[in-house]
Amino acid sequence: MIALAKWFRTATKTAFSKKYLLLTNVAISVSLSGVGDIIEQHYEIYSGELSAWDRRRTRFMSISGMTVGVFCHGWYNFMDRRFPGRTIGLVLKKVLIDQTVASPIVIFLFFATLAVLKRSSWEEMRGEIRDKFIRLYTAEWVVWPPAQIVNFYFLPTKYRVLYDNTISLGYDVYTSYVINDESGATAATNAQKD
Repeated sequence: MIALAKWFRTATKTAFSKKYLLLTNVAISVSLSGVGDIIEQHYEIYSGELSAWDRRRTRFMSISGMTVGVFCHGWYNFMDRRFPGRTIGLVLKKVLIDQTVASPIVIFLFFATLAVLKRSSWEEMRGEIRDKFIRLYTAEWVVWPPAQIVNFYFLPTKYRVLYDNTISLGYDVYTSYVINDESGATAATNAQKD
């Protein structure tokens, strides 16, 4: 048991070292985005909305997690270089900047990555964003400000993406639901036809 604890401590230290931090952050983002989609799909199967697990959808959500992981890695490093310190005023400033700048970028990255993977047209991607952005951005304002206060106040930069993704697991379930929800798009299309 002691050998396992030593191995885990060494692996964690290596994974969160400056040399491997980007790779670690991206791996965490890919994994947890995929897990969030799997959880959502299993709920959809359980409730009868989906007949079987869609592996392609999970793969696409995981790849979207990769693009977001790269962005978040750079974003948190930028924020801590630009706004060093942990006073409550500075933390609140970081949270406000994060919500007004990073959150819309992250949501756009999700839509853009999925559009590329699905080979959607520019118009189809714009329609998806138009139909679903506000739902996701509103949820971001509910989930992230309290979570980011903890993130920016208590955690060192190297653990921010890990923490972000741990909180994001629940949000990723919702993101998977919204991004794959066709009822909003169908309603909008039907309204345009009338």
